[in-house]
Amino acid sequence: MSNDFVETIAQGIESMEIRGAGKIARNAAKALLHFAENYSGSDFKKDVKEIADRLLATRPTAVSLYNGVAFSLKGLDFTGSQEEAREIVRKNSSFFVKKSEEAVEKLVEITANRIPDGSCVLTHCNSTAAVKSIIRAYELGKIEMAYCTESRPRRQGWITAPQLAEAGVPVTMIVDSAARFLMPRIDMVVVGADTIASNGAVVNKIGTSQISLVAHESRVPVTVCAESYKFSPLTLFGERVKIEEREVEEIADPRDFPGVRFYNPVFDFTPPEYVDAIVTEFGVMSPYTAYELIVREFSGEALFAKEEVK
Repeated sequence: MSNDFVETIAQGIESMEIRGAGKIARNAAKALLHFAENYSGSDFKKDVKEIADRLLATRPTAVSLYNGVAFSLKGLDFTGSQEEAREIVRKNSSFFVKKSEEAVEKLVEITANRIPDGSCVLTHCNSTAAVKSIIRAYELGKIEMAYCTESRPRRQGWITAPQLAEAGVPVTMIVDSAARFLMPRIDMVVVGADTIASNGAVVNKIGTSQISLVAHESRVPVTVCAESYKFSPLTLFGERVKIEEREVEEIADPRDFPGVRFYNPVFDFTPPEYVDAIVTEFGVMSPYTAYELIVREFSGEALFAKEEVK
């Protein structure tokens, strides 16, 4: 039994070759699907849970990864034969991939409709849902200019800008610290999310909270594009979202700064009071209704999927 495909996916997520919360979740589900389809061992339940643990360890902040893995293993412990166990993982994983892709397309249309005509929009980092929403709004004749931050230290803006330009969207890149200076020109901030907590707090690329604070100060609406699987059922039970820390070399070579310490958190928390709307595949919602969505979408067995993953 070869785990090469799974390990390739895991390493790709760790190294950020596979990036973006939705893509991470879908690739993890595909890894579990591949594992189930090609399994030839004698204890599938034990082995698939070890594979799940390997995938979960790659990016601890992105709850979409957790939800994708948990959904793929949903009902596993209630299966009898090994073939039945493999079949439920195959079915769950395939369903999650399909529904997550459909969710993006639905929320893109909703977000694009929310953007006012003749708008200048600002986005941060590289969110597939946010970028597609801006492109769709441009196709509808609503975008005058799209601004994107450089998004240090990984410079995801270097991915966002060419994606928008390739789609014909007028785009201007700025350094992150220019957001406040630029904000008087902006009609709407459109960003993605890695995790949304039950209290409505949005976890996204470091710097999102500062941009949202500046937008709030300037009375510029902040719209968050987030599929339902980016909401965290774990936060219902008091579990705090773990903020990932990455290598200091992403900031600078420490050897060039003897005696200097570096700190490289990847995400931050944007309070719900700085978010005007969260757009999901189900429609537009207030961040304060995150609790209700989590209870509805992750009720019953799914809320306790954590026990199955372990």
